Parts: sequence; structure tokens; C-alpha cells
Amino acid sequence: MAREFSRTQRIADQIQRDLAQVIQFEIKDPRMGMVTISHVKVAKDLGYCDVYITVLPLGDQDEAESIAVSLDVLRKAAGFLRHELSHKIKLRVMPQLRFHFDESVERGRQLHSLIEKAARELRDKEASDEE
Repeated sequence: MAREFSRTQRIADQIQRDLAQVIQFEIKDPRMGMVTISHVKVAKDLGYCDVYITVLPLGDQDEAESIAVSLDVLRKAAGFLRHELSHKIKLRVMPQLRFHFDESVERGRQLHSLIEKAARELRDKEASDEE
């Protein structure tokens, strides 16, 4: 049986696709790192949508600085981005855009490294027990 998607989920997917293109081609701020939109969540009344991003730092910026600067640039450009989205997506009400850093990707990396470390220690212990 096919999985059914709600209207808000379909709108969120469309916003994610179109917003990624607008950010890539229209935002020309050199301070902003490479931004990836990982998830978009739209409220049921279409009043706002939460946009979760990840950032790859450019140049000699550290990761925390790049995240802060990129979020600041996107938050200041939210009105422009909303206007551009309204031309691409025909909705009666275009949701307000709220940008957040997606910490789940970084948390996944940390958990993966902990699992790898534990597995390596277990292999080393088994190898030393055999000798």
C-alpha cells in the first residue's frame, strides 16, 4: 500500500527543493558557507515553516563561526527568500521562514565515532586475549 503524505508534508518538500535553488543561485553573500537544507517542517496553518540547515565552512572559517554567520545571513534574507518562493509556489499564504541549525547530523557523526571506537577496542581486546 502506498504511503500517504499530508498536504503540509508535500508543501514542505516543495519548499525544500525550491529554497535550495534560491539559496544556491540568488544569495551572493561571500561570508556564507555551503548551506544544505536537511529538513523543512511546515505548520498546519501555514503560518511558519522551520528550515533546518547544515553548513560546510569555506576558507579558514571554523565550523561554529560559519554556522553563526550563515544563519545570520539567512535570517536577514528571510523576507527576500519568502518573496522568491511565493513566485515559485502558488499558495494563498507563504509561510514565514525560520532557520535553525540541524544538530542531528553532527550528533550522528559523534555517535558513529563512539561506536567505531568501541568496536575497535573490542577487536583489540579479543586479539590480545588470543595471544
